[in-house]
Amino acid sequence: MKDAPRSAATGRYVDRLVEYFGDTKLSSINNASLRGAYAKILKDAEKAAPSTKKRAVRTPLQAILEFGAIQGWCDRPAFAPISVPTTIKRFLLPEQATALVQHAAPHLQPLFVFLLGTGCRLSEALDLQWKDINLHGARAVVWQKQGRQRHVDLCPAVIRWLSSIELRDGYVFRPEKKTAHGIITGERYHDSGRQYGGQIKNGWAGACHRAGLPGRIREWVPKGQKKAKQAFVPEFTPHDLRHTWASWHYCVHKDLLLLKSDGDWSGINTVTVYAKLMPPVYREDIIKWWSSGPRIVPKT
Repeated sequence: MKDAPRSAATGRYVDRLVEYFGDTKLSSINNASLRGAYAKILKDAEKAAPSTKKRAVRTPLQAILEFGAIQGWCDRPAFAPISVPTTIKRFLLPEQATALVQHAAPHLQPLFVFLLGTGCRLSEALDLQWKDINLHGARAVVWQKQGRQRHVDLCPAVIRWLSSIELRDGYVFRPEKKTAHGIITGERYHDSGRQYGGQIKNGWAGACHRAGLPGRIREWVPKGQKKAKQAFVPEFTPHDLRHTWASWHYCVHKDLLLLKSDGDWSGINTVTVYAKLMPPVYREDIIKWWSSGPRIVPKT
């Protein structure tokens, strides 16, 4: 943890591993040790999703052992690979994007338009501050957790919706909470160390449900209660807006190298995962969407 800067999420993973393994020698930790770690650290133990096992236990443990091997404390780890099922990469059609924005809470509408118009990651958007936006120059600067910056061009639709935001100091996109005294605007969304997209989970699910996007109803009985609760679980995720932007970008420009540069990807193979082949008939609809935005008026 002292060797190089680590995210808050990595710190939490390491703390859990240290608590479980205690003073166990690194040389004694092997592939069989993973099962015990899963049982102690993960809520669902062995039944946890492969991606959860990999993210919360296997990957940080492997990193620790790799570091130990470099120091000469143990051999390099030899963990069996975890097969993470390939998820379906989804994207929205222009009319679906309009419905999503139209049915979103007012404070989320500019955020959704920004993501659809720039292809930024949700973490980049939630960390964006007004000092890094030039509306006149149609440019924004977003920062990576490594301290690297990149420039993002703003299409007319994004500029229009950003201009509708009244608060022009501090963070651009802010949470809102209903209280007995009215709606309170927070300073910023929870800083999750650029992990997950849970900061807008409820608002996202509500917007998807009202927009008629696909999903399922999850029912469960909360601990200590008898009455079941229900919640809508959308098939789309906030990250799918990045997939959407990439698919739209390729439909309009048909240029993978330009998409790689504009989307800040390290390789073409990753770009091809994001960009989907949309019917050419949508090209004019996409250009119009980026120019005028969804067919609703931003609140000022």
